[in-house]
Amino acid sequence: MGKKVGYTVFTVLILFFCTVPSVGMLLPKEEATVGGNQVVAAAPSLQTPEGELNKAYVSQLLDYVEDHHYLHQEMITAWSALNVKALKTSITKDVVLGKNNWLYYGETLADYTGTARMSEGELCAAARNLSLLAEYCKKSGMQFLFTIAPNKNSLYPENMPNLTRHPGIGNAEALASVLEKEDVPYLDLFQTFREQNETLYFTQDSHWNSKGAALAADAINAAFGRKSTYFSGPFIPIDDHRSDLYDMLYPTGPDSETDPRYGGSLDFTYDVPIRSAENLTIMTTGAGTGSLYMFRDSFGNLLYPYLADSCEHTLFSRSVEFDMNRVTAQEADMVVIELVERNLDYLIQNAPAMPAPERDVTITDAKILDEISFESTPAEPLEGCVSISGKLPISPDAGSPVCLRTESPDGTFHAYEVFQLEDGKFAVQCPDVTGAASMVYAVNGQMVSVPMHQASGSAVTSGS
Repeated sequence: MGKKVGYTVFTVLILFFCTVPSVGMLLPKEEATVGGNQVVAAAPSLQTPEGELNKAYVSQLLDYVEDHHYLHQEMITAWSALNVKALKTSITKDVVLGKNNWLYYGETLADYTGTARMSEGELCAAARNLSLLAEYCKKSGMQFLFTIAPNKNSLYPENMPNLTRHPGIGNAEALASVLEKEDVPYLDLFQTFREQNETLYFTQDSHWNSKGAALAADAINAAFGRKSTYFSGPFIPIDDHRSDLYDMLYPTGPDSETDPRYGGSLDFTYDVPIRSAENLTIMTTGAGTGSLYMFRDSFGNLLYPYLADSCEHTLFSRSVEFDMNRVTAQEADMVVIELVERNLDYLIQNAPAMPAPERDVTITDAKILDEISFESTPAEPLEGCVSISGKLPISPDAGSPVCLRTESPDGTFHAYEVFQLEDGKFAVQCPDVTGAASMVYAVNGQMVSVPMHQASGSAVTSGS
């Protein structure tokens, strides 16, 4: 009898603990959040925004329940702590357990081990795209600067686990070499940080700390011929930084990290109130001089206050599409693109928005390839222009400009250099194509011409 009661009690307890997470969802609570760069699934809808039946409703509901069940974050924290202490392993591929309690971002391993090296063609395409941006800024009377925020393990590899580091140069160094050939203004923050004897990144976060951001701000100002001394301080150690990598492992963990916070005065105001440093757009008015438009990523969270103080007007954008039309509208004096090392492939994944530069292209003895299709949509806000995109049948020689050549109704020809993207794709904003069009570029040293036609179903252009 006693044994039967014991089994019953054990079964009831198991059922109780299994139902707690689901039943607990009925309790009132704040919106679920997670740490680091992670996001939780939103509650699904039975209809799509277009009013159709949401066929993915069941899978989305399962994702929602998984992210929102009662004590979800507490369970993750406990399970992660058990794995770290007992097995010395991370429960997420996004966090790498280093030595001396250091944590590294998993997405930087490909750079560290050399498994995601950009090809020569990709590096040249990225550099060529940046050169078009620099050219546009120069013609518009704006100074341009590109810089790379180093991965933490590129600067501080000594606390990485025992992984084989690629002996050759990384994407950042290889790109810097091509940028020099393309005459693109480039700020080498790798060298800037390596010249310092102190650690300027958080140990359990993927980013630089406030003092590291001050160093980067001084370097950016110096690249524009401006002087600032934020790195000289003073700095006050404040134990309140919630590190992103720690948050990924322990979303309800109690620990915070010490940040050397700038103790001087930063004199600026927000033109529009912001919710946090993660805002997609931040606009400020400061006590400095000049106007800055900066495309930045999460490394700009601690960086932007220094630059806001340095300038009279600033706009910081987290858009991965570099909209130069908006830059022009802002009448910026300086344009900065800051991109973290692990995301350099963004340069060939997203086409900037700007009018294409016209080139002088003469076709002589060009090899004619098979015809390709292109898509065309109105290029807002460029009146009379269209955005054209497509895919080349054969990749161009590394470093070869790729141009869209069009014939006007009066028989004159025009050529516009396009942005080269990954997998042979291209994109360009140019005057509407009303006549014959072709792509012109070099393959194995020989000029080729690729006739084009508009794809069926492509949006009607302004000239149609």
